[in-house]
Amino acid sequence: MSWATFALVLLGVLLNAGAQLLLKAGVRPLGSLSPSWATLVPTLLQVLAQWPILAGLGCYVVSVGVWIVALSRTEVSLAYPMLSLGYVVNALAAWWLFGEALNPARWAGMLLILGGVLVMARS
Repeated sequence: MSWATFALVLLGVLLNAGAQLLLKAGVRPLGSLSPSWATLVPTLLQVLAQWPILAGLGCYVVSVGVWIVALSRTEVSLAYPMLSLGYVVNALAAWWLFGEALNPARWAGMLLILGGVLVMARS
């Protein structure tokens, strides 16, 4: 995989991770959601009124475009496992931004993911 293609894959990963973080930021002020058929439309409108939700959805749209370009340049069997880098990015960002816990098991998991991505990238 060339550096340019890797950069596209990484950009897709970062956009996807950013989308997740924006979605989380958007629902935090709303608390725990428990939609039912009776409250589905008001809950949906409440969620969509949060700018981070809309920004997160926008990141998803852009990430799909970037991903399509990346897939046109490399094998899906190589590119798709790189998406697991998003787990590492999200765990670290959620710890930093939202104060989420990073216990030893999570650190070990992130190291395993990074090792797996390195092995895949060098294949």
